[in-house]
Amino acid sequence: MRDELATALKSAIKAKDQIRISTLRLILAAVKDRDIAARSGDRQGVSDDEILQILAKMIKQREEATTTYEEAGRLDLAERERQEIEIIREFLPQQLRPEEMERACDEVVDEFGASGLKDMGKCMGVLKERYPGKMDFGKASGYVKKRLTERA
Repeated sequence: MRDELATALKSAIKAKDQIRISTLRLILAAVKDRDIAARSGDRQGVSDDEILQILAKMIKQREEATTTYEEAGRLDLAERERQEIEIIREFLPQQLRPEEMERACDEVVDEFGASGLKDMGKCMGVLKERYPGKMDFGKASGYVKKRLTERA
């Protein structure tokens, strides 16, 4: 994953694509920050799954910023955020469709026999482990919560 990001940055620099360059540098800086934090333990750096989580978080931040900019009438900044989202998405695996996400959530809830909100963390932990970067965990969390309250 790191090599793919570094190669993409080199290509963007050669093409003089400024928005792509800045977005890729932001991604690599976020990964490096997480690497440094991870080195305090026994590990050398973050895994590809953790990089996918970083990318998903970056997309969520930009979606929130886009909404804020649109509400403030700053459409130019909102458009830049959308462009960054598209660049970041290139490095994420194909996202699960809503019905696939619901099916995955149902499987995890059924697998653990989860019966109340007390099991929410366990279910979400398993989903994040099995589907890193492949689903919107905010939406998945809402669906799991709905399922668990129905079972309670």
